[in-house]
Amino acid sequence: MTKPLLDIDNLSIAFSARGETRRVVSELSLQVEAGETLALVGESGSGKSVSALSVLRLLPTPPVSYPTGDIRFNGESLLHANERVLRGIRGNRIAMIFQEPMVSLNPLHSLEKQLYEVLSLHRGMRKEAARGEILTCLDRVGIRNARQRLDDYPHQLSGGERQRVMIAMALLTRPELLIADEPTTALDVSVQAQILQLLRELRQELNMGLLFITHNLGIVRKLADNVAVMQNGRCVEQRDALSLFRHPEHPYTIKLLDSEPTGEPVPLPPDSAPLLQVENLQVAFPLRKGVFRRVVDENRVVNNISFTLNTGETLGLVGESGSGKSTTGLALLRLIASAGNITFDGHKIQGRTRKQMLPLRHRIQVVFQDPNSSLNPRLNVLQIIEEGLRVHQPALSSNARENQVISVMKEVGLDPETRWRYPAEFSGGQRQRIAIARALILKPQLIVLDEPTSSLDRTVQAQILALLKSLQQKHQLAYIFISHDLHVVRSLCHQVIVLRQGEVVEQGDCQRVFAAPAQEYTRQLITLS
Repeated sequence: MTKPLLDIDNLSIAFSARGETRRVVSELSLQVEAGETLALVGESGSGKSVSALSVLRLLPTPPVSYPTGDIRFNGESLLHANERVLRGIRGNRIAMIFQEPMVSLNPLHSLEKQLYEVLSLHRGMRKEAARGEILTCLDRVGIRNARQRLDDYPHQLSGGERQRVMIAMALLTRPELLIADEPTTALDVSVQAQILQLLRELRQELNMGLLFITHNLGIVRKLADNVAVMQNGRCVEQRDALSLFRHPEHPYTIKLLDSEPTGEPVPLPPDSAPLLQVENLQVAFPLRKGVFRRVVDENRVVNNISFTLNTGETLGLVGESGSGKSTTGLALLRLIASAGNITFDGHKIQGRTRKQMLPLRHRIQVVFQDPNSSLNPRLNVLQIIEEGLRVHQPALSSNARENQVISVMKEVGLDPETRWRYPAEFSGGQRQRIAIARALILKPQLIVLDEPTSSLDRTVQAQILALLKSLQQKHQLAYIFISHDLHVVRSLCHQVIVLRQGEVVEQGDCQRVFAAPAQEYTRQLITLS
């Protein structure tokens, strides 16, 4: 019999902290053959990412240890390999796409410099030869105007564009095994379909093995040959994808399959009144050239958006990555400059300075797309969540603040006993819940939710959506919900705006748009979802 490309044999992973050792993965056995896709699914915190990082020995030892088992690549042990051997494998024969692209990309280097580094180190290519390959790869992963974007820095890209750059970086070395940790989380459905097709082509072209970690079972159904389901660090079911979706056996697998977003938006209160009014919102960024960086033109990324949002109502902003969704949210929060009129609860906020906005800040909160970037790694959870109370309610005692933190942590499904831990000690989904708790604790009237459920598995996503709905009904909260997940938008939103390259393609009642879309682009998004 031929040896599998990747063989994880009876692997256990333990973390040591404060004199205690805790197993986070127990006796995991998986195999990935060349040309095969194995999907690793499960809830946030189930051990998926920890297992993937262990393949390339990217976890620090100590505090991480491996009490049992081994990881073999082409029959050779990776757990017992020396650093020189691992350096020859990492990024070259085994590549990895990480979950959070803003953390993985260097904010001080341009895209071309970071991509060229991969080709220089692993394939010994010179810059001119590398540029052609870089442009081809960026084009294949869906970066528009790739040649003009080479000098851009990560902060100039949308979340989805950053993720596509990470995918391009991993694929440049043409690896034998690709480990993809939630690679399509930040991508809209059209680009997601493009990336999945690219991965299929490369798998066939290179006979590449693919370990695909995700909580999106729709992607698993389209891409995977085999599926392994993890719960609390253990593999509870492992079978070929077709059998698992048709006849799931384990109760946990059945629960995952039944967790697709469903339901209707919260009914609008009878006395609902306009809270936010936006007229002809426009956002443009200056284009500078020359030694003195003079402004020579502008890049308009949002053009003439108008809407009215009532108390207790949710507006969904949908569209491709880079269509202007997050930029619109930042403009409404007065975090970037814009033109047009913005009126919040009768107050004209367009043109207000940071100081003038401060009295309204506790009434308008935000949950950002990337929780790892928006949470201070030097503060524990208690300090992060109570930060808004310190600014806006300075008279509160420390005990009163802590009690409010405990209450809101329970509301979002976090154990209050973990309030002394730091963000790095939580999974991606748990960090997003911390970010949601930080916004909720000030009891705002309006929350801008920028992809708040994109990093959550389906079961936790359902809990968060139920939480958002209950809070909306209880406090008549208004939401601006930015998302590429149309199932979630349909479940939560009363009205929807479809954006494409900064322009409004379609706008109106959410149920009407989904039932009878007037534009071809909207129909395409719904078909792909």
